Amino acid sequence: MELNSSKKGTLVIISGFSGAGKGTVVNELIKKDNFSLSISATTRAPREGDVDGVSYFFKTKEEFEKMIEEDALIEYASYVGNYYGTPKAYVLEQLDKGNNVILEIEMQGAMKIKEKFPDAITVFITPQSFNELERRLRKRGTETEDKIKDRLNRAKEECSFMGKYDYIVINEKLEKCVEDVYNIIYAQSFRKDKSLELIECITNDFNSVK
Repeated sequence: MELNSSKKGTLVIISGFSGAGKGTVVNELIKKDNFSLSISATTRAPREGDVDGVSYFFKTKEEFEKMIEEDALIEYASYVGNYYGTPKAYVLEQLDKGNNVILEIEMQGAMKIKEKFPDAITVFITPQSFNELERRLRKRGTETEDKIKDRLNRAKEECSFMGKYDYIVINEKLEKCVEDVYNIIYAQSFRKDKSLELIECITNDFNSVK
């Protein structure tokens, strides 16, 4: 038996507190080989610089609602009068190509996706302390005091979700955090459920020896 070394990619769900730096971590990961960021579908109008199939998959309301009816979305939500969702076909296509697909998504959505894709891995990005999270939010310099307090209060509530994630990674130094998450994802390619063909090949090889 000749072994086909190609393996399916891993669906990776990344969440974290606002201000934890998860977006920066994701941007660094997708620079690596065999990584892709899930592209969302939306009914909002394209903005200057948007490219269909790169920035978003732009859909009419009717097209999007047909996708909902056909169960063609992993998850979706309505926000400020527009639909946003994750197309299932694109994600499955990338996984079949051996790419690791990253979904950066909030916690409730992450749990819903995990129900549909139990083989997906979930990673929660967090700073080392509440004080550090507050420092980062203030360092942005882009939000009002009330908005900062809202984000901090929400972070306290979101702590209850942390125990539902497969991996918790502290983002103290960006390079180390990216390396840690990369290593977690890389290790998934050696799981036995992704190596069934390899197991069969080696078993047959050993059994053929007289």
